[in-house]
Order: sequence, then C-alpha cells, then structure tokens
Amino acid sequence: MCGINGVLSSSTFDKHDLVLRMNARINHRGPNASGVFLEENSALGHVRLSIIDLSDAANQPFEDSEYALVYNGEIYNFEELREKYKMSCVTSSDTEVVFWGLKVLGEKFLQELNGMFSLAFYNKKTKELLLARDRLGIKPLYYFHRKDLMAFSSELKALKSIKNELGGFTINHDSINSFLHLGYIPKPFTIFNEVKKFPPGHFAKYKNGELTMSQYWSANSSIEKESLKDERVAKKQLTNLLYSSIEYRLKSDVPFGTFLSGGIDSSIVSSIAQQVSNQKIKTFSIGFNNPKFNEAAFAKEVATHIGSEHHEFMVSEDDAKELVGDIIKYYDEPFGDSSSIPTMLVSRLAKKEVTMTLSGDGGDELFHGYGFYNWANRLSNPGVKLGRHLIGSALRLGDNRMKRAAHLFNYPKGQLKSHIFSQEQYYFTQAEIHNILKIKTSYPSFMDLETNLSRTLSPKESQSLFDINYYLRDDLLTKVDIASMRYSLETRVPLLDHRIVEFALNLDENLKIKQGEQKYLLKQVLYDHVPEKIFDRPKRGFSVPLQKWLETDLSYLVDNNLNEENVNNIGVVKYEELKNLLIRFKQGEGYLFTRIWAMIVLHEWLKENV
Repeated sequence: MCGINGVLSSSTFDKHDLVLRMNARINHRGPNASGVFLEENSALGHVRLSIIDLSDAANQPFEDSEYALVYNGEIYNFEELREKYKMSCVTSSDTEVVFWGLKVLGEKFLQELNGMFSLAFYNKKTKELLLARDRLGIKPLYYFHRKDLMAFSSELKALKSIKNELGGFTINHDSINSFLHLGYIPKPFTIFNEVKKFPPGHFAKYKNGELTMSQYWSANSSIEKESLKDERVAKKQLTNLLYSSIEYRLKSDVPFGTFLSGGIDSSIVSSIAQQVSNQKIKTFSIGFNNPKFNEAAFAKEVATHIGSEHHEFMVSEDDAKELVGDIIKYYDEPFGDSSSIPTMLVSRLAKKEVTMTLSGDGGDELFHGYGFYNWANRLSNPGVKLGRHLIGSALRLGDNRMKRAAHLFNYPKGQLKSHIFSQEQYYFTQAEIHNILKIKTSYPSFMDLETNLSRTLSPKESQSLFDINYYLRDDLLTKVDIASMRYSLETRVPLLDHRIVEFALNLDENLKIKQGEQKYLLKQVLYDHVPEKIFDRPKRGFSVPLQKWLETDLSYLVDNNLNEENVNNIGVVKYEELKNLLIRFKQGEGYLFTRIWAMIVLHEWLKENV
C-alpha cells in the first residue's frame, strides 16, 4: 500500500522538484520509503507502506533499462501469476509480478489481476505512459491533463501542492451541486474543473500530449442474461468465494486485523478470517456513549464467539471534535459522510496494533442491505407514480418522519435513483439546491443511465447498480482509503473481490431480499459461523450521533461557518435561505442535520481553499 505521483511534460520546469513535493505531501500513505524516477520530460514518484516483502529490493519506482513502474495497492494472486508465466523474480513482492506482467503482456495483464491498484507504467524507449485503476476503484487516482502536460497522484492534495505550476485550479460549481445532493462528488469530477478522477476499470495511454482512455471492466457489462435462482447452489458458491477472497487478503508480512462493527458484513469477514488464519486475529471496534449508536457490545459478542483478540474504544464528543479539522484537511474536497469520523477513529486505534486490516465494505450494495431498495420498488409502482405529488403534499403535513418521506415523492425526471439515495441520506433535493445557491449550477443527468445490460433489471437491482457505480466508489471507498491511509494503515475489502461482485450482480434478487429479510443469502452463510441470535436486532449504520452533536458540543461549527458574514463573504449560498434552514433545525426538524453538516463542510472547505 502506497502513494504514487507523476509529472510528464516537455516544459522546462523542474519535474524532479515537483514530484519530490508531491511525495512529501502524501508521505502518510508511505512512510517506509520514498523514491523518484526521472528522465528529461518525465518524473514518477512513490511513497511506500511496506506490507509484502519488506526489503529495500521491493521499493519503487521499480525499473530496469526499458521500463519504470510506480504502483499503489495489492495483487492477491501474484504468486499464481508468477508461476503461470514462469517469472524469474528476485523479490517476493507483488510489485515485481505486476512489473513483469505489464512488460510482457501490456494492458492485457490487467484482466488477470485480482486486487486493488492504481499504477503508472512508463516505457523509456517509446516515452509512453500506461495508467490504470482497479475494477471497483478501491484505490484512488486523480489526474490533470492539458495539451502537453500530464500530472497524476493518489490524492488530490499532491496535485494541489503544485497547482501554480499547473496553471492554477478553479472551482467546479456543478460539483458543489452534486456534493449538496449526494454528500460526495461523483466520478469523473472533482471540486476543481482542471482535475478528474481516473475512472475505475479503465486504463489510459499518454504519449506526445495525447491521452487515450479505454475500459477493461465494468459492473454493467458483467451482468448476464440469466440470474442464479437456486439457493443451495448459490450459498455454496458464495461460501467458496468468501473463503477464497479472505484467504487471499490475509497474505501479509506485517501484523493484521479486521474492523468489526458487529454488523453482518464485518462479522462474516472477521469470522472467516479467524477460520482461515493460523493465528488469533485482532479485531477492532468503537462505541459511543449514546446507546442509539453504540454497537460495541454486539461486536464484542461476535469477537468472543470467533475467539479473536478484541480491541474496543469508546468515542466521546471531544474525540469527534478533534477530527473535524482532519476531515477538511485530508479529504481534499467537500465530503459529507460523517461516518468518516468513526472510520478515522477506528483506523487510529487499529494502527497501534497492526499495519493491515480487512473491512466489510460492499455487502449492502451487493446484497441489498439498504432501505434505498424498498423505496426503489415503491416509487416505481405505476399507481404511486401517478399520485406521487398528492402523496408528497399530504406527507408534508405530518411529523418529521413523514416530512422527510415527502421529499422522496418529489423527484426530477430521469433522476430517480440519485434522488432516492439523496433523500434516504437526508441531503438536499435538487429543488432545494436551486433555491439556496446563489451560483448557477446543473446536476449530471448521466448518473442514472444504464448501458450495456444483458437483462432488464428490477427497480431494486437498478438502485443497487447505481450504488455500486457511484456511492460505493466515490463515497465509501474514498472514505475508507483516506481515513485509513491518514494513519499509514492498509485496508483491504474482501467483499469487493471482483469474483464476488460478478456473482452478486447475477444473483436473483429474491435471494438478496427474501420475505422481507435483507441480505438474505449473505446472512445464511454468516449463520454457519456465528449464531443468528446475535444479529436479532434492527440494522444500524456505522454512524455518529451527529444531530445531537450539532445541537450541543459541535454547535460552534454552525456559529463559525454559517454566520451571515462568512456566508456572504464566500458568496455561494443565499444567507436568508440558509437562515431559514437553521431555524427549522433548531425548532425541531432534526432530520435536517445532514443538510446542516453539508453546509458546514462546504463553507469550511471554501474558506480554506478559495
């Protein structure tokens, strides 16, 4: 696990100095080693967090007389690939396998990789650069391209550190719209017009100032004509895939553990990890003084059953306040998911004991664990479609729960899936955004498009595919990568092995939600390892008591950021509209807390970056 940087240009500025600065800016991603490859017009940088083959021989850039590689991630099937292609490697690292595979097979080798990665592979003779990102976008990659200048990095902050040499960055106002609506900025956009997120499942070639992008994998194209309906066969397949994926991801030359929240996904990962490990694994969880948000007892119960070495940390409001500044600093662009706070806290806890962890991310999206999917069914009902405006108007007269639900019925044409996500997460509707912003913005309508599908999807499946293509990548995986790498901690995601993703995409939806039970098949596998009674409770997300905190200990964030002077100085939001929102929140419409948090994050970020 590492960080990569690069600058390629025929311009005369000192590219070596730029890459050194970029490396220094993301040193937290790789504190064990740092290196630069330099040619006249090209510089590649790397910072290393040593996980497999801890020797200096596996440091990067990895090069010979013909090629140079900088690579961030882990390839779990590297030993099989080394044997398959009879590679004569001098290290025991996956880096060398990636290097030789790309050297011999080029971009075709990407199809054979099981893992998470972003990489840059440079041909010294032809002066061509190959950039690539893993299928699901687990590892980040940002890039800047203008005429004969290309720059890239694992984090946006490295590109920000050389923005003057790149000609400066300007704010993408449409990204502000997306952020307020979703809580994150969806690919390929960033908060800056000049920088893009490199798309998952793609590779690109850069030569003579030209950048050519190609796709080698997508969730959409992995959907088959027929879904798997046989429960017995499906359970056996899923069990085998989970064991294979988790066993792969326990390959490590450093101490490791798992994040254990006590929920379905982290429990199945932790229980199987303990089964296949030849040592007692370490499990990590956090809890809150607020019992509504505290699942520490459930995590401990799972840990006791599987026999792990369990570590628990109770979080206070003071702990959360300490990390608020880090969210602005480390996430680089407006990021509204407040569960980044507990994710940072559990990462900090884990780093005291281990250097690599497994997490349970992906289970809800793949196996229909969210309430989003039930709303997708309801709102696709012809009768509901016909009367949705009347239903919404009636609900607005009810209590807070009904008022929140009312927003779900008022969706713009062609944006149902993103609207469902937005309102289930309590963010702004497009109508609210239009009313509250001073600046003119638009929202990307392409986000609800479905292309290259071999079968017609149900509303639930469509909503799930939207979440896999956007929410999972640009919110959840970004959250975990930034939070864990903040503390130089590698986090692997077994449920997002591409074989499990392809299995889930083609699993019949009635085995995902059966008789109202969400994540049905995944639970059946779990209950073979951990007693069902432990999970006989309502589902809770990995979240913080943010509403209470904004009303009490974190209210200073509202006062500091959303006061009239600051809002008017920044000039993005109409203060009177924001003031009305704050009044409604203080008078009891507590469900508005996510909107308030998004406004705090936006203004804090703009205050620091404009």
